[in-house]
Amino acid sequence: MNLYDEILIFDWFRIFYIENNGMAFGMELPDPYGKLILTLFRIIVVGWGVFYVHKLTKQNSFPSGLLICFGLIIGGALGNIIDSTFYGNSLFHGKVVDMLSFPFFTVDLPNWLSFLEGNDGMFTFFAPVFNIADSGIFVGIVSILLFYRRHFK
Repeated sequence: MNLYDEILIFDWFRIFYIENNGMAFGMELPDPYGKLILTLFRIIVVGWGVFYVHKLTKQNSFPSGLLICFGLIIGGALGNIIDSTFYGNSLFHGKVVDMLSFPFFTVDLPNWLSFLEGNDGMFTFFAPVFNIADSGIFVGIVSILLFYRRHFK
């Protein structure tokens, strides 16, 4: 696929190829070292996460579901690190490939809600484009918040 190519799977699901230079929702740290700082920060956080999960497994007091949640978060972060490290112009200054989009519906909002509308003047419910790694991070975090927050004091 070329950049911005789209494959319509259903009315509410499409594969849409974009490259994300920054982090969530395309936010970026300022140049010239913003991308390098972001990538190094991601590597440090994943390293800490691996250390923490290793510590939890030695304690044997945490449910395996919690470890699976941490695995989803660390695996997703690692996938985004690999993309941003090697996919792009130079080492540690790469982009993350996003491709999943679920635009469930599009409506024209009243004028007083126009700040929610996109460039086309319409509001699309669930417009973000993301990747499988982002999904793993999201599912892991939401699962921890819903089912395992009592394990953290």
